[in-house]
Amino acid sequence: MQKTFQVGAKTFVLDQAKAEAAFAAKKVINGRATMTFNLLPLKYQWAYDLYRKMKANHWEPEDIPMGKDIEQWRDEKVVSDVERWIIRMGIGYFSAAEGIVGDNIQHVVRELVTAPELKLVLGRHAHEENIHADSLLYMISSLQINPHECEAMFEDIPTIVRKNEFVTKTSHALRRDLDLTLPENKKLLAKNIFVFGQCMEGTQFYGLFGMVLSLYRQNKFPGIGQMFRYTLRDESNHIEVFRNLFMDLVDENREIWTTEFKEELRSLMREAVDLEKEFINDCLPVNSIGLAAEEFVTYIDYIADRRLESCGLAPLAAGVKNPLPWLAEMMDIKKEQNFFEGRVTEYQKASSLNVAHDDEL
Repeated sequence: MQKTFQVGAKTFVLDQAKAEAAFAAKKVINGRATMTFNLLPLKYQWAYDLYRKMKANHWEPEDIPMGKDIEQWRDEKVVSDVERWIIRMGIGYFSAAEGIVGDNIQHVVRELVTAPELKLVLGRHAHEENIHADSLLYMISSLQINPHECEAMFEDIPTIVRKNEFVTKTSHALRRDLDLTLPENKKLLAKNIFVFGQCMEGTQFYGLFGMVLSLYRQNKFPGIGQMFRYTLRDESNHIEVFRNLFMDLVDENREIWTTEFKEELRSLMREAVDLEKEFINDCLPVNSIGLAAEEFVTYIDYIADRRLESCGLAPLAAGVKNPLPWLAEMMDIKKEQNFFEGRVTEYQKASSLNVAHDDEL
């Protein structure tokens, strides 16, 4: 079908069939090659919807007051050495881990997908990782922590080193010219998306999230806790971006979805869980008031199975109950009461459709 436009003395003919063929050629990978960034018509509606949701959740670290945190950090009677250690581990790990995620999005995944709306949402994802990294710098400067200590933690604490080696090896495997028509290379990309989305952001981030927010519930480090709440809300969207991307990639390339590949992914999650449990015991070597390492270890089993099942994979520890049900409440930050100033604050734009539920955790 062709449509003709007569404008003055000129005639323009638009070929609808050609446009429809271009739309049909949209794919996660190996799609239509184009230098344009023509989003419409959308094929992956979920990607655009998540992009808008993420954009509406925009926040800036400097807008969050850190005065109470600074006061508590300096007062040895208010917070214990164990609680300070949790904050140090949180800042030390996330200050570089967020950058690892962002780098993988920009220089691996976004380079390999071909549909413009997928590139759009991945660009937003990477931007939010920059905000998270910036928030860690804001915490470090506010508390006047020596930044070299953070670098040393990232390089010298074995459980942090092992966690980062686990994810970066899947990223390095894709940093070369790849023929993505080959099943083995499609599996490499699918594995990368699964590891970063479900194993790292979806599981290995949650031990420290839980610990920092446990302190926040006790009115300790309210500014840091608030930033972690915003980060956690962002992460729920990131997990969903990578889950949808993974599922569509598999759906369009069914030849890779073998029993062997499914078991490989489950083994990767098992490794991620084991690494995270070791890390949790380093973050919380001694139980503190309201903090028990055993609960966070159990939570990792629970959350890992949620991630697996959401991707159509069998759980590793079926039947584990959530030991931290209050964490879902921490996600609902559309309106909240400031603990110390007694005022209601709204940070989410009115246009946002984001309402957090337990099933996002």
